Amino acid sequence: MIVLGFESSCDETGVALVDASGSGVPRLLAHALFSQIDMHQAYGGVVPELASRDHIRRVLPLTREVLARAEHALADVDVVAYTRGPGLAGALLVGAGVACALAAALGKPVMGVHHLEGHLLSPFLSADPPEFPFVALLVSGGHTQLMRVDRVGSYELLGESIDDAAGEAFDKSAKLMGLPYPGGPHLSKLAEQGDATAFKLPRPLLHSGNLDFSFAGLKTAVLTQAKKLGDELDTRKADLAASTQAAIVEVLIKKSMAAMAQTGLHRLVVAGGVGANALLRRELNDVSLRRGIRVHYPELHLCTDNGAMIALAAGMRLQAGLETSHRGYTFDVKPRWSLHEPQAEPVVASQVIGGVTG
Repeated sequence: MIVLGFESSCDETGVALVDASGSGVPRLLAHALFSQIDMHQAYGGVVPELASRDHIRRVLPLTREVLARAEHALADVDVVAYTRGPGLAGALLVGAGVACALAAALGKPVMGVHHLEGHLLSPFLSADPPEFPFVALLVSGGHTQLMRVDRVGSYELLGESIDDAAGEAFDKSAKLMGLPYPGGPHLSKLAEQGDATAFKLPRPLLHSGNLDFSFAGLKTAVLTQAKKLGDELDTRKADLAASTQAAIVEVLIKKSMAAMAQTGLHRLVVAGGVGANALLRRELNDVSLRRGIRVHYPELHLCTDNGAMIALAAGMRLQAGLETSHRGYTFDVKPRWSLHEPQAEPVVASQVIGGVTG
C-alpha cells in the first residue's frame, strides 16, 4: 500500500511517499520539504496569504521530486493523504485541494490527517521507534500537550497549555530580544553562549499539581527583564536567552516526569519542533536514564512540519482499521481541531486498497 502525503498547514510544504504494506511500521520511500523561512523573515512572522500562494507554487514540483527519488509513478499510489488541520485555513486548503484533485484523477481514496497525530507518530520513522503504550509530549508551534497513547487513534489528554505554548514562548521571547524569525532556533543557539542562572525567571504552573502548561507569564517576565536591561541588553542577551530556555526546558521535563509517574508507563515520546532543542534532549535523556524511562524522538530532519509524518499517520491508521476522511472528493479543513476529538468511522484497510471507499 503506497501512501502519498501532503503537508501544508503553515510555512513548510512537505510531500512524501511511504510503503504501508503489511503490518509493520510504514517505510519511508522518499520525502521533500520546502521551507518559507526566508520569505517570511522580512515580516517577522508568517503572512498567511503569502504562505498559501507559496504552497501552490511548490507542491507539484515537490511531488515530482518525491516520485522520482522513490522511483515510483503516480499510478503506483494507492492512497493520497493530506493535513486537514489544525493550521492556517488558506494553507490547509492548498494541500487539501491538490490531494483531493489528484486522488479523483487517479480514482484512488483520499484521507485527511490530523497534523498533531503526524507529529505524535513521527518517531516511528526513527532508527529507535517506540512501542505502545507511551506518554507523548507534543511541543509543536502553538501546541504543548501531554497525552497517554495506547495505540493508533487512542489518545487521552493529560495536560495542555492554557495560554502560550512552549514554541510560542521561544519565538515571542526571541522577538523581544530582537532576534530574527524564526526566533526559537536563534534563541537556542544564542543560549549556548550564555549563563542559564543569570536571571531568575518564573516556571509557571511548575507546582500546580496538574499537568497543564502556561508560558504567557514567562514571556512577560522576559519583556520586563529586557526593559530593565535597557542599553545593556545587547551585552546580556545571551544570558537572558539561556535563562529563558532553561525555564522552558525545566517545566517541560518536570511535567513530563509527573505524567510518567501518574500513568505508571516507562516510555516517553517527544515530538514537534521544540523536540529538536538540544538542551531539552540532553537533560531529558539524563533524568530519564536515572528513572529507567526510555525516550524516543523523531529524527532531527523530521521534527519540523513534513509530509513524511502525514503519509506515515495515514498508513498507520489504515493498518489499524481507521480512516480519517469523509467519503468522496469533497473536502473541508479544520484550522482548529483537537487531537482527542473523534476523527472518523472505522474502515477496513483492504476496503481502501481496492479503490474509492463509500
